[in-house]
Amino acid sequence: MVNQLAELATITVSKDKLLAELILQDKFEGQLLEDDVIKFCHAKGITFGLIENHIRSICANPNKFVQVPLNIAEGKEAIPGKDGEVHYLFQKKGVEVNSPKILEDGRVDFYSVLTIENVTKGQLLAEKILPTAGENGTTVTGESIQAKPGREAKLRPGKNVVFNSEKTLVYAVIDGQVSLEEDKISVFPVYEVNGDVDYSVGNINFIGTVVVRGNVPTGFSIKATGDIRIYGSVEGAELTAEGSIEIKNGIAGQDKGHVIAGNDVTTSYIQNGNVTAGNSVQVKQSIMFSRVRANKQVICQGTKGIIIGGVTQAGEKIVARTIGNFNSTPTTLEVGARPQSRQELDSLKLKLPVLHDNLLKTKQGLQVLAQILKATGDLPPDKRTLQARLDHTHGILTKEIKELEERKNAMEVELEKEIPAIIEVTNLMYPGAKLVFGKYIRFIKQEHSRTRFLLLEGEITTSVLI
Repeated sequence: MVNQLAELATITVSKDKLLAELILQDKFEGQLLEDDVIKFCHAKGITFGLIENHIRSICANPNKFVQVPLNIAEGKEAIPGKDGEVHYLFQKKGVEVNSPKILEDGRVDFYSVLTIENVTKGQLLAEKILPTAGENGTTVTGESIQAKPGREAKLRPGKNVVFNSEKTLVYAVIDGQVSLEEDKISVFPVYEVNGDVDYSVGNINFIGTVVVRGNVPTGFSIKATGDIRIYGSVEGAELTAEGSIEIKNGIAGQDKGHVIAGNDVTTSYIQNGNVTAGNSVQVKQSIMFSRVRANKQVICQGTKGIIIGGVTQAGEKIVARTIGNFNSTPTTLEVGARPQSRQELDSLKLKLPVLHDNLLKTKQGLQVLAQILKATGDLPPDKRTLQARLDHTHGILTKEIKELEERKNAMEVELEKEIPAIIEVTNLMYPGAKLVFGKYIRFIKQEHSRTRFLLLEGEITTSVLI
């Protein structure tokens, strides 16, 4: 039967060798077995992908397929490999532009329009997925079809990032702002604004150092875990840095905002401003009608070097060329205690009377309920509930008052200590100045030239600067 099949049948193979067709040219005499068809195919070189149900069909009724092409074998196409890719675990733009937020009260917040993509040291930034090799195919003649491998995704390390040993994971090696340029990832420790902070920039909250090459107007805020450097001026804005803050021009606070640094604040002038430094405040020209606090020292020693009005506080030293003016403008300088301690003590002195008043009202309420109970022998449910609440409030207030009184006493003891501290005026101090060393106060009633003030044995004394 194989010989008869060879005389009556032909097999055509497609150009890509993925399909083979069998055609019977004339009627077939006798019975055709599946094994005969398979042997015929093998003899013609068709060894892979024989279609069994088609073979059964032609064997069951060969003459039905005379001059009818029948797919007798089908090869397996090669499956190309999947391209590699990179999964970024951050916003690719680094800085996301948001629409102004509508607040609950209906107002629109135009200040929070940018979201900076902050990352921290050790944070996973991207994962590189390797390409796959693909799966080889096979022709109907048994030849292998080589699969095309996937292309490798590009990922290059930039500044301040590192790959793992397999080159598949990228980590930040510093805190900062992540940046992606084409296929290169970097982390920069500085976020820079090339101009003024305005509504197109909005408020800034950055892990690292912030540099603004313009001004910071009223209403905006900048927070940085590093330093803040402003090349212009700062108005009534909120600046907070864990490091230092440098303002090239100056601060015109308009009695709004606050400049707070964990280390130093350096600027040309402070006018109607509010400045706090964990270490020192250095001012080149003037401090006018401002509240300035520094844990260690406030130095105002430029060409003017003048402090007029407001309150200037330092833990160790205040130095200025000129203090006050000929109009005897009230100017307060306080040394010998951390400004935070003075601030906390002032806050306690305001808070304790309110708590005592609330405690008195609570006691009066409990006394009224006690009188009702004595007269009637019982309290209605709502009065019993009120009594329980008042008892609870009484306990909380009593405990809080005790703790705050102890803290207040400790603050007062600290202020009574004679901590080494000085106030120096290298040119002239005018009448109207008020000097505070801990709990000791001296009002200046006459001019002092080139004078050092310090506390000795409970008295604020003077000595002439050499």
